Amino acid sequence: MRILVINSEYPPIGGGAGNASANIARWFVAFGHEVAVLTAHFEGLPRVESRDGLTVHRIPALRRKQDRSGALEQLAFILSGTFYALGLTRRFKPDVTLAFFGMPSGAIAWLLKKLYRIPYVVSLRGGDVPGFRPYDFKVFHKLIGPFLHVIWHAAARVIANSHGLGSLARAFDAGVDIPIIPNGVDGSRFDAGQRDWASPRLLSAGRIVYQKGLDLGMRALAQLQELDWHWYIAGDGPQMAALKSLAHELGIGERVTFLGWQSQEELADGYHQANLFLFPSRHEGMPNAVLEAMASGLPVVATRIAGSEELVVDGETGMLVSPEDVDSLRDGLRALLIDADKRERMGHASRLRVEREYSWESVARQYSEYLEKIM
Repeated sequence: MRILVINSEYPPIGGGAGNASANIARWFVAFGHEVAVLTAHFEGLPRVESRDGLTVHRIPALRRKQDRSGALEQLAFILSGTFYALGLTRRFKPDVTLAFFGMPSGAIAWLLKKLYRIPYVVSLRGGDVPGFRPYDFKVFHKLIGPFLHVIWHAAARVIANSHGLGSLARAFDAGVDIPIIPNGVDGSRFDAGQRDWASPRLLSAGRIVYQKGLDLGMRALAQLQELDWHWYIAGDGPQMAALKSLAHELGIGERVTFLGWQSQEELADGYHQANLFLFPSRHEGMPNAVLEAMASGLPVVATRIAGSEELVVDGETGMLVSPEDVDSLRDGLRALLIDADKRERMGHASRLRVEREYSWESVARQYSEYLEKIM
């Protein structure tokens, strides 16, 4: 089977969705499929690259930031992707398309179906579902909503990566059946071996945006200054300056280190150096960062939201606290900061859970089965 994977982000650019598409594509190749990837170009990267047994085609899309893109860049990807996909389709002759995000990738997959009758599957990731992060995407979702109905109904299958995201998608369009395939994690990339559990060393990783709730983490930790801890934040984004200012305002500026954008190798080392993962996010689909932290043998303190509550077993692999509740977050953190033995036990349980239930091979096999059925 020849599979065309479309995603505007693909490593080394983008976040969880890019990581997911790369791992799934790699396993497609292992299953014996031929795979081509259509993604956005970023400065310094080759336009065409053969890697992991597949070919990555990077197209002009005005991409300016490694970690994120805006509405104009998404529109540019649709226009550019449409042009380049036509030529790629004639050369590669895909049997099926897998589009990550209903928009912008789904729009390109929809056009290919109209022109060449190539069936497609849409993988919903979060920001492409109306109702997700309304404080960021309300206007965007209102504009693209009518197009999403068309794209979803023309798709052979629309798949969500968590039950919470699936429920949100069904609330937007009850006429579409939406099965769930979770994200996975490559346990071999993360070291869950020996680490120092004595001195609390917290890590958070992801885009530095309002969605991630890092401001809540700061306000909670500011109430725990009598305890020994240091917090490392990996990632970049528009809230960086505001959060640095908030840390100093709360009197914890010397105990919070912003690491900036991290390569996959640097981030894997950061997970190993930490002994507690903090994830106070406001909205998620299925957070790769939490899976990676668990694969690294870290206990996780997270908000009880879609995605996170499906991964973190409260009291066993970490603590789940009420969203938008600084006091609840403070109490959850306190319980683990003062108890190194508990952190160690939960960290080991985290690793066992992802080994048992969340492999990329399993995720890719489920997608592969759907793709084979629709041909």
